[in-house]
Amino acid sequence: MPEPDTDVAAGDVRLSPAAHAGTPVAMTSLDKPPLTTTTVKWRFPAVHPEGRKYVAISAGITLLLTIISNVLFWPMVGVTLWVATFFRDPIRTTPQGDGLIVAPADGLVTMIQRVPVPRELVGELGEAPLTRVSIFMSVFDVHINRTPIAGTIRQVVYISGKFLNADLDKASDENERQHIVVESRPQPDGTVRRIGFTQIAGLVARRIVPFVKAGDMVATGQRIGLIRFGSRVDVFLPDDIAPQVTLGQRSIAGETVIGRLGATAVTGIAQ
Repeated sequence: MPEPDTDVAAGDVRLSPAAHAGTPVAMTSLDKPPLTTTTVKWRFPAVHPEGRKYVAISAGITLLLTIISNVLFWPMVGVTLWVATFFRDPIRTTPQGDGLIVAPADGLVTMIQRVPVPRELVGELGEAPLTRVSIFMSVFDVHINRTPIAGTIRQVVYISGKFLNADLDKASDENERQHIVVESRPQPDGTVRRIGFTQIAGLVARRIVPFVKAGDMVATGQRIGLIRFGSRVDVFLPDDIAPQVTLGQRSIAGETVIGRLGATAVTGIAQ
């Protein structure tokens, strides 16, 4: 007399003909999925090669002071640690997805406003005003800047200028600065997108160091340069990209999504 089949949904096993013959067969419907675990451990950020010589100079002065003055030794130890911290280059995890614009800099979002396009970028971005998101970097922030999107570097324009407080609005037009335009890869419909951003030297910053040049291919969040000792980065968002950060929010370069295609602008509450 044939054995009745049992209901798999009720938790019973349905035997195959091979099982009736005495050969156990694993049923795929009852196999456990493989358990995948991922852990991330914190580690000290590396010092970027651009800053190693400054760390070495500070450390050398500190060692010299062990002979000259014990009073100044400990302050110089603090200075050496600060210099190493300033040039730290942490690993960042960049979100992936269509229509995302990520922050090019660590720092405080100090301005979000619609402004005329800088004259140096009109040829690439057009003449219509765009939304500018300004990120101010203090001397305690990471100063490695990263590209907001993947694509090709269309333009790198360096302009000498003053060294006003980078937090001032007029710093965008008067300070030493460097404009960069990135053109995205063609979308499925054939369209491309261009994002412009500007590295602005500040009151203390005296040097903008580029890592890329026109024609280079870059990935989203890739390192493109740094500004020494406090500064600002402006990002110009096209009209179909809505800001995803608010005034007073802190951004993380290569990680924070500051703009999204087809979204609505976000609001926030200071607390």
